[in-house]
Parts: sequence; C-alpha cells; structure tokens
Amino acid sequence: FLKPNTAVIGPDAPVVLPPWSREVHYEGELAVVIKSLAKDVDAADAARVILGYTVANDVSARDRQGEEATWVRAKAFDTSCPLGPWIEIPEPGSDDGFDPARAVIRTRVDGAVVQEGTTADMITPVPELIALVSRIFTLLPGDVILTGTPAGVGEIRAGQRVEVGVEGIGRFSNPVVRR
Repeated sequence: FLKPNTAVIGPDAPVVLPPWSREVHYEGELAVVIKSLAKDVDAADAARVILGYTVANDVSARDRQGEEATWVRAKAFDTSCPLGPWIEIPEPGSDDGFDPARAVIRTRVDGAVVQEGTTADMITPVPELIALVSRIFTLLPGDVILTGTPAGVGEIRAGQRVEVGVEGIGRFSNPVVRR
C-alpha cells in the first residue's frame, strides 16, 4: 500500500476518523526518510540513500482492511499518517547515534502504554526493506517508508489522544476527532 501526501500530518494535528469506517487503529512505527534517488539498491548499500529516521503512526481503518481486496482505502485516507517530531539524521561514520535495528517503539492512548516493542523484532530489517521497495519502484528524495508495527495495535476513538515515540528520536501526539 502507499500513503498519499494528503495522509501526512504533523504533531498535534488531528487524526480525522473517516465517516465510512467504524474501527480505526493506531500502529506506532519507525519511519525511514529517503535522501536520494534509489532504484535496485542492495541491502548492503541502503545506508547511502537514507536521510534519516522519524516516528510514524500508520493509522488504519481495520474494518475496511479486512473487507476489501486492496488496503488503499484502509491505509490512505486523509490524516492517516502522522509523522514527527523531526528527522533524526545519522552522522556519517559515527556509531554513537540512533540505531534503527535496536530502537524501542512505544504507543500511548490517553497516557496509557498500549504498544511497546523493539525494531530488533521487525520482520524485515530496514536495509532489506529499502532493497525490496527499490526493486518495485524508484524511491525519490523525501519519500518515507514505514517499517512495521510491534504487537499491540488497537482501536482509537474520537476524543482520545494518541502518542507515538521511538527511543533515540522522540515522540509526538495527535488528538482523534470525527467530523
């Protein structure tokens, strides 16, 4: 699935629940921001196309995801991709910075921890994910790849606030509304 530009919002912007869904879930994730044109990148060379990392909430209309052959409507609706709070840019040649292979991802709803896991448990590590995606389509500067969510996804409702954080990067939150 792909998320259009209209899905992206920043910290504190409201996640607007779509009127055609009654079951929308949070999915805290690590996101990778691409810095240069990337096509058919080998996993061993993936670092050269990474600008940095940020935090994402892959908001998903779970009822539609289960009912429809493709996940386009379930994953691509407006406001379904909160990102932030900034891009953590690794310093070239430094081992002291953010490690995308060992970061804790934590999601809170109304202050209560509802999801916690580590990127060490990801099905596909970041370099392999970039290699896979870049074989399907060309990545452009500014493209963002969401890397997958730990166990514990769950429903959100209007009036709640969802906070997603990745240790070593930061965290942000968004109110949830229905219009």
